[in-house]
Amino acid sequence: MSNLLPPLPSLPALSPPAPTGGGALLPAPDRSGAFGQVLADVSHRGGMVQAQDGDTLIGLVKAHYRQNHQPITEQQAMRLAHQVAARNQIDNPDLILTGQKIDFSSLRMPALARGEAPGPLDLHPRSAQLVAKLANATALTTNALASRPTAWASSTGASGQHPILDKTLERAIQKGFVHASEAPAVKDKILALADRYNFQPDDFARLSLMESGGMNPQASNGNCHGIIQFCDGPNRGAASVGFKDNPRAILGMGLLQQLDLVDRYFSQAGLRVKGPPIGLDDLYLTVLTPAARQETRPDAPLPIAGPQARYLHVGQDTRAPITRNSILAGLHTLTNAILPQTVRAAAAPVIGALGKGGVTRLYDEVAGTLPATLR
Repeated sequence: MSNLLPPLPSLPALSPPAPTGGGALLPAPDRSGAFGQVLADVSHRGGMVQAQDGDTLIGLVKAHYRQNHQPITEQQAMRLAHQVAARNQIDNPDLILTGQKIDFSSLRMPALARGEAPGPLDLHPRSAQLVAKLANATALTTNALASRPTAWASSTGASGQHPILDKTLERAIQKGFVHASEAPAVKDKILALADRYNFQPDDFARLSLMESGGMNPQASNGNCHGIIQFCDGPNRGAASVGFKDNPRAILGMGLLQQLDLVDRYFSQAGLRVKGPPIGLDDLYLTVLTPAARQETRPDAPLPIAGPQARYLHVGQDTRAPITRNSILAGLHTLTNAILPQTVRAAAAPVIGALGKGGVTRLYDEVAGTLPATLR
């Protein structure tokens, strides 16, 4: 798991909060760059935002910027979150309460529209052509969906079954990672996490297969520990869940306890409760390098320190970059290698409900299974 707040070589200076009154934060006279231009040029104010369950200050700051299609790094968002906290006399920027009203006017951004879904991915021209062909080939798309492990568009699947999660838990019991008597409670907690943050339970199982060999709470490489590899160091995974001083203590916790840490980490890393659906690529990037989620193009190299596991790299070559599509391919390939007998769920019922944005992401996950005429 990489830094929640990766260091930057330089960052535009941010002006201090106004001492009193309702004045907004003003940009420093010598500020330059796109980030500073946003603060200088946007005259609307975000006003009051009422915190919802699972909200964080940094998440709300980033939501303002996403809504206005403006780039912002994790570290810039954190610094702005601290300024918002100071203006609102919030002692702990990492702790806000459900129902708390927070003044975000210092961002000088339009008011936040809660629950707005993200726009479609920015595909390069060749990929966009393939998406158009895919959208017009319902029968072919149905066959491609039926051949992949699970349907991205449905969090539970048409039958409510979770074959990857079930097989991963069965394997965890066989390997001694979890006692059989605890497995039902573990599954219930994963289903609750999936419902809370709107991702597929099977996708969490795929993530755990890559990070810990499949729900192994004792997995460690010496620097990162547990089922999603909480790493040592300031502003990294272990510190974000309260284990800054003794990260290895995480290994003394059982699987159920570590899932509580996962819940806390997801919230700290910006996943929103009942937010838009989280695809497998974004879910995995939340664990690996949260800042890399800002690059939404499926084939663009991601800013991830490497090399990582070979499955994650383009062509499984650790000298090659990591992209969203290579992450998807690698996680599915590893899952099929570890769980070769997993029954693949048909996904035909979701075709009509995908919409334009859904079809875009659909291409990311099924392009590798399409005939050569569409590649």
